[in-house]
Amino acid sequence: MPAADTQTGKVALIGAGRMGLALAAGWLRSRRGGLDGDTLVIIEPNPSDELEELSTRHGIKVLPELTKSAATGVDRVVLAVKPQAIPAIGEVLATRLPRGALIISILAGAGLIGLGRLFPGHPIIRAMPNTPGSIGKGISVAISNLDADPPHFRAAADALLKVLGAVEWVEDERMMDAVTAVSGSGPAYVFLMCEALARAGEAEGLPPALAEKLAVATVSGAGALLEDGHKRKTADAAALRRAVTSPGGTTQAALDVMMAGGGLPMLVRNAVSAAERQSRKLGSTF
Repeated sequence: MPAADTQTGKVALIGAGRMGLALAAGWLRSRRGGLDGDTLVIIEPNPSDELEELSTRHGIKVLPELTKSAATGVDRVVLAVKPQAIPAIGEVLATRLPRGALIISILAGAGLIGLGRLFPGHPIIRAMPNTPGSIGKGISVAISNLDADPPHFRAAADALLKVLGAVEWVEDERMMDAVTAVSGSGPAYVFLMCEALARAGEAEGLPPALAEKLAVATVSGAGALLEDGHKRKTADAAALRRAVTSPGGTTQAALDVMMAGGGLPMLVRNAVSAAERQSRKLGSTF
């Protein structure tokens, strides 16, 4: 398929939950490389109020399933349903998609081999985004099968995924389980830390609303500092931590507790390991 074909045909979005809806909204508002209502078809049997509003505003076709007529001209397909749903709908999709249409999957645990069995002969890209993508601040990691290795397929995937945030590529699919454990599940770890920090502030006598506000602003601000240091290549997480930790000070007293006997670093290591194992387990069932 020529490179131009992968960028000028229609896109079929299969599933419009939180991440699917974020993708659709991002494509429609993007000024460069975006989509319009005529080039996007969304398959969602249970459309939300947000999807109904988006489809009405942009004139998008929303269908309960991909019909043969709706599939005409589709050259990119984004799978954004729950992993357990794809085996059933995948068989129908495979019979209706144009030959050679690019499949981009954001399904957790769905490997290239399993997807290749469902969509034989198709170029396939497996991607793992994360929830900050819903506001354009996420990161996605992707890998392609051999059929999707040509640069124009990766460029087409980049163009669709970049509305969620940065896009990185790996060449070894075994890394995808670790990616899922670090960035895919990672926002929940940060949210838990913020929640725990707020509750700890309450325990020390702060009003709940103030404790929550302080915790959220602290996590958000620390993240911005870290992002700035990374972009400028002036400081990493360890350097920033050392910069705010005066010997014998309050921060040092807190970190002594957090790091004692392995502490928080070991807890996070074990948590990521558990998530990685679960990702592999989900992949084996798929």
